[in-house]
Amino acid sequence: MFVALLVLVSHAAAQIQSLVIKNATIIDGTGKAAFGGDVRIKGDRIVKIGRIKAKTGEIVLDAGGRILAPGFIDIHNHSESGLLREGAAANQVSQGITTVIVGPDGGSPFPLLEYFAKLEGKIAPNVGAFIGHATLRAQAMPSGDYKRKTTAAELAQMLVLLEQSMKEGAFGLSSGLEYDVGFSASTEELIALSKVAAKYGGIYMTHMRDEEEGLLDAIREAVRISKEAKLPLQISHIKAGNRNVWGKSVDAIALVEAERKNGLDITADVYPYTAWASTITVLVPSRRHEDRAEIEKGLSNVGGADKVLVTSCAAHRDYEGKTLDEIAKRENTSPVDVYIKIVKDGGAGVVCNSMNEADVKNFYQSPWTFVSSDGGIGSRHPRGTGTFTRVIGRFVRENRWFSLEEAVRKMSSFPAQRLGLKDRGVIKKGGRADLVLFDKDKTIDRATFSQPQELSEGIEAVFVNGRKVWENGKTTGNLPGEILRKR
Repeated sequence: MFVALLVLVSHAAAQIQSLVIKNATIIDGTGKAAFGGDVRIKGDRIVKIGRIKAKTGEIVLDAGGRILAPGFIDIHNHSESGLLREGAAANQVSQGITTVIVGPDGGSPFPLLEYFAKLEGKIAPNVGAFIGHATLRAQAMPSGDYKRKTTAAELAQMLVLLEQSMKEGAFGLSSGLEYDVGFSASTEELIALSKVAAKYGGIYMTHMRDEEEGLLDAIREAVRISKEAKLPLQISHIKAGNRNVWGKSVDAIALVEAERKNGLDITADVYPYTAWASTITVLVPSRRHEDRAEIEKGLSNVGGADKVLVTSCAAHRDYEGKTLDEIAKRENTSPVDVYIKIVKDGGAGVVCNSMNEADVKNFYQSPWTFVSSDGGIGSRHPRGTGTFTRVIGRFVRENRWFSLEEAVRKMSSFPAQRLGLKDRGVIKKGGRADLVLFDKDKTIDRATFSQPQELSEGIEAVFVNGRKVWENGKTTGNLPGEILRKR
C-alpha cells in the first residue's frame, strides 16, 4: 500500500497542490512525545495537523504508522563543491537531511553571492553558509604567508569582506584554528572579526585551536571571543580527540555548562564516530614536520601509525586506503619517514581512529549539543553518508543513549533555533514542509571506512519545501531546495 502510493505521488509531482500524509507517528521536533496523526501539505507549507479527511483530488500517502519528523538540518557540512556537481545530493537526502549549512572550519565559498547564484534552482536540499575566517585570510593575504599575525591593513580588508558576506546572508563567521591558514591568527583577530558578525546577528562557529591536550584552553579561548564580541558561540564537532584526553569530556562539559549557567549562549555539535578526519599535518601541532621526535609523539598520541588511514593523497594515490603503518611496511621504512615524505609532497587527508565512545556518549547526552556530520557529498569518511541514520539506528535504537524524540530534536528544531530558521525544524501549522518519513525499526547507516558512500536504509521518503526528493531508495529528480540567508 505504502509503496504504491509513493509511486502515485511521484507521477503526479508536477500537479500536486495538496497532499495528506495519513496514519503517521508524528515526532514534531520539539522533544515532546510522539503522537499519532495526519499532516496536510499545500505547496511548500504544512497547513493542518490532526485527524484529516482527505478531500476530493488530494493525494493521500499512508504512512502506516511510520515516523514522520521534521527534515534534518546539518549545520556543519562540507558539500560546497559537491552541490555544484550533484544537486540531487543523494547521500545527504538519503539520511533525511533537508538543509545543509556549508562553510565550516574556516573555509567557505567566496563570494557567497556568486556561489548562491550557481545553486539557485539546482539543489534538492536547502543550503545556507557561514563565511570562513581562513577564506577571508586568503583574500587579504594573497602571498600565502599565513604563519604570522595579520597586519592592520590586512585585518581591515578582512573586516570589509566579512561585512560584505554577512550582508549577502552568511549565518556567521567560522574558524578552523587547527589548520595552517588560521593557525597563527591571534585571539584578538578573531574578536575583531566576530564583532562584525555580531552586528548582523551572526554566530561564531569554531573548529577550535586544539581538540586534544589543549582542549580546555581552546574552549576558554572560544568563550573569550564570544564574550568580548558579544555573539553566540558554536563549538564544531566537540570531541576529546586523542588517547591522552580520553575522559576529558567530563571536564569540557563542566566548563561549557558553567558558562551557560552564567548566561553565555554556547552550544556544540557532535558527529557519531570515534574517528576524526582532517589533514595529516594536524598530527604535529608544533608544525615541525621534519622533527622526528615531534612526529613520533604525534603518532603515539593517537595510538600509533596503524590508527592513521590515508584517504586522499594527490602525490601518492597508491597510499589511499592504507594506514601509515601499512605503507611503511610495504616500503620497508618507518611511519615517521612516510609522514615526512607525504608532507613534503603536498600532504594528505587522513582518518584517525583515536577517540573514545564514552566521550562521544557524554557529549551526545548533553542537552546543548546537536547532531552534525562534518561530511558531505563525496566524503571519504562514512559520516558524510551515515551520520543521521547512525544516531537513530545505533545510539537510539541499539544503545538507548536517549529517546528518539530527543534525537529528532537534536537534528531539527535545535539547529533550526540556532540558525534562526523560524519556519523550519518543527512540524507545525504554517511551517515549511521539510519532512522525513522513516521506519524507526529499520533505519540504520551502512557507510563504512572501506565503503564510505554506502547509502543508509530505512528512510522511506523525504520532502523539501513540500516536494519529494527521495523515495524507494533513490532521488526523485526534484530540485526544490532554497538558498537560506541569515535574517
